[in-house]
Amino acid sequence: MPELWPNDLGPVICVVGARPNFMKMAPILRAFAAHQPAIPTLLLHTGQHYDRDMNDKLFEDLRLPHPDINLEVGSGSHAVQTAEVMRRFEPVLDEKKPSCVLVVGDVNSTLACTLVAVKKNIPVVHVEAGLRSYDRGMPEEINRVLTDQIADLLYTTERSAADNLAREGIAAERVRFVGNVMIDSLLNNREFARAPADSIAAVNADPALISSQQGYGVVTMHRPSNVDHADVLASLLGVLREISESIPLVFALHPRTKGNIERFGLQHLIDTPRMIMLPPQGYLEMLGLMAGARIVLTDSGGLQEETTALGVPCLTMRENTERPITVDQGTNTMVGRDIVAIRHHAAETLAGRGKSGRVPELWDGRTAERIAEDLATWLLARRNAAVN
Repeated sequence: MPELWPNDLGPVICVVGARPNFMKMAPILRAFAAHQPAIPTLLLHTGQHYDRDMNDKLFEDLRLPHPDINLEVGSGSHAVQTAEVMRRFEPVLDEKKPSCVLVVGDVNSTLACTLVAVKKNIPVVHVEAGLRSYDRGMPEEINRVLTDQIADLLYTTERSAADNLAREGIAAERVRFVGNVMIDSLLNNREFARAPADSIAAVNADPALISSQQGYGVVTMHRPSNVDHADVLASLLGVLREISESIPLVFALHPRTKGNIERFGLQHLIDTPRMIMLPPQGYLEMLGLMAGARIVLTDSGGLQEETTALGVPCLTMRENTERPITVDQGTNTMVGRDIVAIRHHAAETLAGRGKSGRVPELWDGRTAERIAEDLATWLLARRNAAVN
């Protein structure tokens, strides 16, 4: 490894677009800067995440530098958003001439930037590759599958991801098992997590409600399959209200969910002091809430991983998961939209019979370091082969 990064090897363009990307990219940027030699980077924000207040707060919480480039794409349909990212990203590649483009996760920005880079013969590196829910009705699944097919280097969070990629004809030499960068962020930031009582007090709720011996649960829910249909949303809110009679629930309310509760006239189902409604939470606030919870009920992908790392029982209100390791080894139980199953597993958990699980292999807080070391070696080998 040379002492200095070669001048003729361009920067790594690191792409973020939506909230989950920020948590994955923060430790990667730190690891690239700490690597010897330092790996030059440009942080590009597509602007897919359009809540400016939450956007700025996430960067602050994660100690992420301000983006070098912001495409300011904003919201839109999947087609419009993907096309606009592609249109605005291409001239950036022409100007910056990167050594590669690094994308994370499965949002529209991930696929859009991958497509542009590959068509311009610029290598693409995909972090969090190989995860599969096998539900093509989820836009994220389409983004994952297509990105993995055309990316040059695939970093996986769990060993089973390599089997998924092999079944899709992806050569093993393109795949590296490195662990989970989401857990790097969690472990790096746990000491900075906000106290749950502070989050409760911010909405003028009584912090004593969650500080009693019974503890509290945390709820997040935003998937269209859960919140876009009045009957489904009503049944889920109904069972959550039931559970709140046994344990207070802190509900971080996604704008989509909030809007549909109002549109469908379901406000009465959450109108109880036992369900504390919070606005979307910053990363450090959410980390503090999860770490102190007795149970988490969610349809989020990232929370399945974070609760497993924290050892907190999680009930996932989805029919499938792209993170099966959280079920097989971790604290996650899939309950779908089955009200009987949700009620039963919540009761079991609150009775002390929830899943304890274990932390999966290489979820140790050093994933980003492994990515930096491997990527530097790979890029330098490619450069040397081209020179010679």
